[in-house]
Amino acid sequence: MIKVLFVCHGNICRSPMAQSVMQYLVDKRGLSGIFEIDSAATTTEEIGNGMYRPVRKKLASEGIPVADHRARQISRREGNEWDYIVYMDSENEWHLSRILPRDHTARVCSLLSFAGRDDDVADPWYSGDFDAAFDDILEGCQALLEEILEEM
Repeated sequence: MIKVLFVCHGNICRSPMAQSVMQYLVDKRGLSGIFEIDSAATTTEEIGNGMYRPVRKKLASEGIPVADHRARQISRREGNEWDYIVYMDSENEWHLSRILPRDHTARVCSLLSFAGRDDDVADPWYSGDFDAAFDDILEGCQALLEEILEEM
């Protein structure tokens, strides 16, 4: 089982969008039986809230199924429970460095690093640009999936 956890600030926009996109890509290839995909927040402010409505709308417009989702915060122990912990921006990286144990076993990296980019996933919470966030997330998830499959 390959375990991938997507992380963002509140777990209502980018990380659940990435979770849905990655699940869709995995399902399209008939690989759902070998992947576990989830998402979490680095902060507590949105705990229990559902996916942000414009995110659900964007995913639906792209034909990507949206699972029932409630925001949750990543826990310290998860640093040793996931193969990949994939964050959306440098602020998430900073929070993760304080949450996860120093000796965690997960590969912790930015989503866009898989696409050879050294920048953050566009944040629609501030910009309102859900298309840009989706494009970044799709590019990153496609590259992540390809890398995982090459390593298998």
